[in-house]
Amino acid sequence: MSNKIDEIIEQIKTLEDELIDEFKNKEKEFFYKIENEKIKFEQDVIEEGKSKIVNSIKYLSSLPILATLTIPFIWLMIIPIIVIDISVTIFQVICFPIYKIPKVKRKDYIIIDRYNLFYLDKVEKINCLYCEYFNGTVAYVKEIAGRTEQFWCPIKHSKHLKDKHSRYDKFFDYGDYKKYSKEIKTRRSDFNDLK
Repeated sequence: MSNKIDEIIEQIKTLEDELIDEFKNKEKEFFYKIENEKIKFEQDVIEEGKSKIVNSIKYLSSLPILATLTIPFIWLMIIPIIVIDISVTIFQVICFPIYKIPKVKRKDYIIIDRYNLFYLDKVEKINCLYCEYFNGTVAYVKEIAGRTEQFWCPIKHSKHLKDKHSRYDKFFDYGDYKKYSKEIKTRRSDFNDLK
């Protein structure tokens, strides 16, 4: 990789660290703290938030009728995402030890915590549960796929990707056959940053 690309990647990592710090500042702004992985809100904030809950019927009736009619289609998607979740979990349990790839921790991607939000009604909480699981599973699958791709074919695309997985920056540049032939063995096993 060129020095300029390495420099930009380093700047991005620095900005990601700053972003994490800003998220931590939000804890103070919204009067909660995380202790032993549990979220604790201040009691007066909970009481005020609960007083603003809209009941489920009002919530659903506030949506356009066509949006409400799509709910069964949304919920049908739970079946394939559960199958994918189970399949990739089995895949990594079997294959990653063979490839010597560190396993992806599912709990780092599928985070179910919005049920703690006291200002949501039951329907909103169920919707949040669905989205947390679905989007978390997609992120989990993406990480497993990225690590697998690094092992089998760590080559960047010729075109810019709109969204890359976490391993993509370790891939060979498109067309760099010299580096590819020299470094493929070391590159496919370069997971030291995950240990």
